[in-house]
Amino acid sequence: MASPETRTAEAASAGDIHSSSPASAGRESATPRGVLWWVRTSADFARSPEGHAALLGFFGAIMIMFGGFGAGSVRKRDPLLEAMHLSWLRFGHGYALSTICIWIGVLLMVTAWVRLGRATIGTGDRTDAEVTLNELRAIVGIWIAPLLFAVPMFSRDAYSYLAQGALLRDGFDPYRVGPVANPGVLLDNVSPVWTTTTAPYGPVFLLLGRAITAVTGDNVVAGTIAMRLVMLPGLALMMWAVPYLTKHLGGKPTVALWLAVLNPLVLIHLIGGVHNEMLMVGLMCAGIALVLERHHVAGIVVVAIGVAIKATAGVALPFLVWIWMLHERERRAAQRVGRDPAHLPASEQPGDAAEPTEDMPHPALMFGKIAGLGLSVFAVVFVAASAIAGVGIGWLTALSGSKKIINWLSLPTVMAHAVTWITPLRLESVLEVTRAMCALALVAVLAWTWWRFRHSEREAVLGILIAFVAIVILSPAALPWYYSWPLALAAGFALSTTTLMALVGVCTWLMLVFQPDGSIGLYNFWHVVAATFAAVVAALSLRTVDPLRLRATPPGDVAATPGEATASRAATP
Repeated sequence: MASPETRTAEAASAGDIHSSSPASAGRESATPRGVLWWVRTSADFARSPEGHAALLGFFGAIMIMFGGFGAGSVRKRDPLLEAMHLSWLRFGHGYALSTICIWIGVLLMVTAWVRLGRATIGTGDRTDAEVTLNELRAIVGIWIAPLLFAVPMFSRDAYSYLAQGALLRDGFDPYRVGPVANPGVLLDNVSPVWTTTTAPYGPVFLLLGRAITAVTGDNVVAGTIAMRLVMLPGLALMMWAVPYLTKHLGGKPTVALWLAVLNPLVLIHLIGGVHNEMLMVGLMCAGIALVLERHHVAGIVVVAIGVAIKATAGVALPFLVWIWMLHERERRAAQRVGRDPAHLPASEQPGDAAEPTEDMPHPALMFGKIAGLGLSVFAVVFVAASAIAGVGIGWLTALSGSKKIINWLSLPTVMAHAVTWITPLRLESVLEVTRAMCALALVAVLAWTWWRFRHSEREAVLGILIAFVAIVILSPAALPWYYSWPLALAAGFALSTTTLMALVGVCTWLMLVFQPDGSIGLYNFWHVVAATFAAVVAALSLRTVDPLRLRATPPGDVAATPGEATASRAATP
């Protein structure tokens, strides 16, 4: 541990948000780092609460990996398991054993995440905080390492990605035909509901799929691992951008990284489940961060690439226009008073991007100019990607394919089920009406949100967050990993412990309501009850070490004061 003088000197350079506290600065001091230093540092970390959580989550990820070979979203025929004489893991008692192994691993990761949250939040307001961004980033690597080699978990989308990439590789247009047009091993593992569905993803993602299948051929194992590796840049962007957003949104970098990246809902679903949300969310967050730092064109280019992965990222673009307009007004005001835009007095800072002022008398013209420039940048990215892929914009019409998903996570489905309970009407006919009603409501909410949240950078990002929540709730279909969209932005704001507890409960519940093979557990009453119980315990555990009071000596609550927080950390196993 560095001396107090060293810590003070390090803390003095805390303009970099990566120095979370004086203690973290001490641990990252610029002293020579030899082998002995690394051994000593690793030993100290392993003995700390965050080190215990890192190991617990690692063992959980290992259990998920091994259990997945029998009960994950496995291939219909697995020659590798057959050659190893392990096919019995997929049937009977072997399947039950594999399922238990996965669920124990999931619960271990959730437990480790909550423990890590206690260590992070409990030291967030202390001067001797120990959990640093670099440690949290290292834990991300520790937890995902086993998941990189697991079969797809909680979803079969990876097989669809590979099949769609193979379509482009073999000369088909994935926006015109589904995987069924290209029979083979890859098609055999696609979920039946998606075999005839055209690709709903952007041209950049199709190009990635084509590149992967060109290298791995029809080898499903190699293709799945390669697809995960392709997602890692998105994870890296999230690990940089999410803490960086706190600089503008008021949150704490360590808490943001813990909530939005180390979250089992994100790691198990987006890495273990191999979902392109990993790339899309990472690019979107990075683009927003760049725009907030006044790199407007670069930020829009990055978000446009995210849209070329998955269209949902495009929701952020109209709100980024407001931020750009606010920056332009600040720049003009700074020129008038001869100051740096970053140091304008509050009286000179714009309070409404659309209000005429002395510096911007015609905001409508400025809006048209900025929106037109942003649209041009967006168009260049898309036209270039589509030309390279040799496809058009048919993916926009394929977005309606999500209507095939029916579950309790979307409001239209809940409304339709409620109607069928009290009337003799059939679900299919009622669902069309409820989905149309919610679609109209969604358009209204998006328009209102865009116009309402235009007064500051923070408001604009909050507007993007609300828009994503509205899309997830009001869209025809929703899946657990969709909540990673708003979660990545919510983590950047200053959140109370109560709010964090609620988010822990929601994320844990979403993590547990799907089966490891990708099937929906929402229609099993006891499954939902168990998931709800676990979610409540996880939420309470963020504040209280032993909410069920299973120990002989209650360790008490994670306190808000330094002394109480120290006692709580000492009691944490």
